[in-house]
Amino acid sequence: MRLIVGLGNPGVEYQFTPHNLGFLVVDRLAEVAGVRVQRPEARSLLAHAEMEGTPVVLAKPLTYMNLSGLAVRDLLAQLELDPGALLVISDDITLPRGSLRIRCQGGAGGHLGLESVIGALGTEEFARLRLGVAPDHPIADAAEFVLRPFRRADLKPLDEQIERAAEAVRVFLRDGPEKAMNLFNRSDEL
Repeated sequence: MRLIVGLGNPGVEYQFTPHNLGFLVVDRLAEVAGVRVQRPEARSLLAHAEMEGTPVVLAKPLTYMNLSGLAVRDLLAQLELDPGALLVISDDITLPRGSLRIRCQGGAGGHLGLESVIGALGTEEFARLRLGVAPDHPIADAAEFVLRPFRRADLKPLDEQIERAAEAVRVFLRDGPEKAMNLFNRSDEL
């Protein structure tokens, strides 16, 4: 079994912001699997499904981004899984817009949600899929940028990035992380 957690903030005001890309990818995966991520458990909304022959739990923490680790820790304990069964999906302001990066371990890279997960689990040994959202212009406040709703012009490229991310997760489940990294760790700026 795999636990796939999309990071984001609950609430309609955050729904279509760069910081909620993890939620949007989990929603796309749920759509493909024919389930809805809506069952409240362990400080999260979740759904059980099967994807690429693997049982998965899709989850969206309700703890807000900076406390995501609390929900992830609770989910792993409830499901009796170790961090090696975890795949976390998040935005990344340091990666070019439209790019994907899959890693099986590593630091938070300044992302407070990943920092919370690492702190709560006491390890960096879990897989993560990061979606690039770097702005195409200088910004004064990164936090304000990732919490601002996408512009209408961003929606089509955003949908394409979400679809590629969902496909990366399916390859990760079906063929393993190495194959997913080889296919999806490239810069495709939008």
